[in-house]
Amino acid sequence: MLSVFRTTDREASAKEVAARATDAAMRAAEAAIRAADAAIEAANAAVRLIDEHDGQVIMLQPAPASRRNKQGDTGLILPASTAGAAAAPAPRQGRLAFRVLAYALIVLGGLALVDAAVTLVWQEPVSALYAKLRQDQLSGALRREERAAPTPVEKLALANLADQRARVAFLAGELEHRAGEGSAVARIRIPRIGVSSVVVKGTRASDLRSGPGIYPETVFPGIPGTTAIAGHRTTYLAPFRHIDALHRGNRILLDAPYAHFTYTITGKAVVKPTDVAAATRTVGYPRLVLSACTPLFSAAKRLLVYARLTSTAPAGAAAAAPLSTLRARAAGRARSSSPAVLEPREGDLLSPHV
Repeated sequence: MLSVFRTTDREASAKEVAARATDAAMRAAEAAIRAADAAIEAANAAVRLIDEHDGQVIMLQPAPASRRNKQGDTGLILPASTAGAAAAPAPRQGRLAFRVLAYALIVLGGLALVDAAVTLVWQEPVSALYAKLRQDQLSGALRREERAAPTPVEKLALANLADQRARVAFLAGELEHRAGEGSAVARIRIPRIGVSSVVVKGTRASDLRSGPGIYPETVFPGIPGTTAIAGHRTTYLAPFRHIDALHRGNRILLDAPYAHFTYTITGKAVVKPTDVAAATRTVGYPRLVLSACTPLFSAAKRLLVYARLTSTAPAGAAAAAPLSTLRARAAGRARSSSPAVLEPREGDLLSPHV
């Protein structure tokens, strides 16, 4: 078992996170300043004209009053070689284009600075919008999965499984087998830090843009073993941003279409990114492991939160009474009331759990 954070380690980590956040803010500010400097240079270049005849530079600036009157009050100071010649007309379209470019660079620099500040305080806003739209879509898909009736093969298997744990494990294995990469399979809720997010299958970059994802090396909840879930801390709604604030005894709720699981946190650890086994290995009891990068704004290490399964409430088809139980109940009613034998209907087996 990996060691739990000590107080000194948390303080050092907090200082390191603050230093990294300050460095990120400074880099963003420097980028904005460089963009503003470039915009100023572009604006200066936009008001310079090149004489086509002898390559001399003509600077636009107010002329002294005495010369302004002698030169037709044009407001320009011309070089001596062009004193008797008419000044070439200023390329207005070129100046306008440079000015637009300058303003655009200033705006982009300002937006970059605002994005960096929002990311430091809250999370990255652009990716958060994308993830919010994906979460809305996945919520609808998860509700449809919860309402879906078992397949004929599942019905036959469930009819012969009297133990609810076996029924939950069977339905978990069926969902794990048929679910596609990035599809909705459960919802994770962590009351301590206000998390409620749809969980997807897989931990590829494209999967985690939609929400927390189950490691392919681990099992779905309800199957004996370890279930590991990874999530972002600064981008794509940052579902695991505050998992460092979780403590021993806090609850994690995982709602799957076939059962509702409650896990109790037992500890935390920080490991190297290459130590995948620390998150995926099987122990002597069903457990849940949350995984995220640490410290904030860095992928140098992985923060793992360990939790043990403490209760399971079957749902959907897993909560319906098996066929053998229904037959026993029917036989009991027949003996007590009439000689007629009551066979269970198919609808009785598949009735939804309320």
